[in-house]
Amino acid sequence: MPSEEVRLLLDRLEALECDLFCWDFLLTWNHSADELQAVLLAAEALEALYRANISTRVFDGGLAVSNFRDKSTRTRFSFASAASLLGLSAQDLDETKSQIAHGETVRETANMISFLTEVIGIRDDLFLGEGHKYMAEVATAVEDGFRAGVLPQRPAVINLQCDQDHPTQTLADLLHLQRTFGALEALRGKKIAMTWAYSPSYGKPLSVPQGICTLMTRFGMDVVLAHPEGYDLLPETLEISRKHARESGGGFKQTHSMAEAFREADIVYPKSWAPYQVMERRTALLRSGNAAQLDDLERECVANNARYRAWECNEQLMQTTRAGNALYMHCLPADITGVSCEAGEVAADVFEQYRLRTYNEAEHKLYVIAALILLTRFENPARVLRGVVERAAPRRMS
Repeated sequence: MPSEEVRLLLDRLEALECDLFCWDFLLTWNHSADELQAVLLAAEALEALYRANISTRVFDGGLAVSNFRDKSTRTRFSFASAASLLGLSAQDLDETKSQIAHGETVRETANMISFLTEVIGIRDDLFLGEGHKYMAEVATAVEDGFRAGVLPQRPAVINLQCDQDHPTQTLADLLHLQRTFGALEALRGKKIAMTWAYSPSYGKPLSVPQGICTLMTRFGMDVVLAHPEGYDLLPETLEISRKHARESGGGFKQTHSMAEAFREADIVYPKSWAPYQVMERRTALLRSGNAAQLDDLERECVANNARYRAWECNEQLMQTTRAGNALYMHCLPADITGVSCEAGEVAADVFEQYRLRTYNEAEHKLYVIAALILLTRFENPARVLRGVVERAAPRRMS
């Protein structure tokens, strides 16, 4: 039983200045380094308890409501798993089957789904300038409902991916790096290449590269952002990344060369995304319902992507990383050359070499989400988990 390991994690958790109780978690850069570390510590503790067959059901009923306004596999199942791990029932809000389709307001919907709800997880990444705005609107609505006495409690709103950030993914990535290199402190000075890579599709969100750049610079990493000319990210996220690098002693650099980014890198993260100017045009066309112009934009962007088919993570590039042994990362699903598409983000032999490690990377997300629920719902989460350790109730009867 990992009671000593968990107790050490909880001692560290208690020592942090963490004020997430009764709040939301929307953008990593709006939270302190202590709060981010608290998420990682709680996630580690929950994972250790799960693997030791110890129940972590700290709720006796209640809902965890998800609203996926875009397709999802990993995050959808991670949210449901996190809810189950803590004793909540997962309920997915399908807007096509609700009164939202008939014009129900955000304010009304948010209150109606929240009477027995502990947490609302939202993915809204399709509309640039809208996703984070929508989540903030939901948060305001449940806050108003709680203060007016309509809701007996105020659910936490957790960002499961928006147009600006993907915090549950990037915090899972950070936990993966911590496990790989031994400690958060060991990440200082490590070079991570966050690079665009070729995809035969267009319209992939910007939130993962923006989240990686803004988060990893918090912890003293040397982040190199590489992309072809014109494939820019939101300017404000770049400025946040520069600010974090200055404050942490890390680095943040942009280049239009994938080869330069890979050179002597400790970690590589090749991932396709659409230019933010394209996403702005796409948002306007989606709002207007102009299907013909959307089709024209897609053809234009796919053709432009094709100019950069050479932006592939392959063995030749991997050999230029530090000792030819960089850690490959991806949020999945990756566009794998010769497997999922004719040409894509990563060569099949490279992906196969790191495939199981990307699965490990993905697994951390459910514990990160569970940690966020725990930290936003309990005033003293370390004490709650100490009770779990002392109770030592089996999760599964042997």
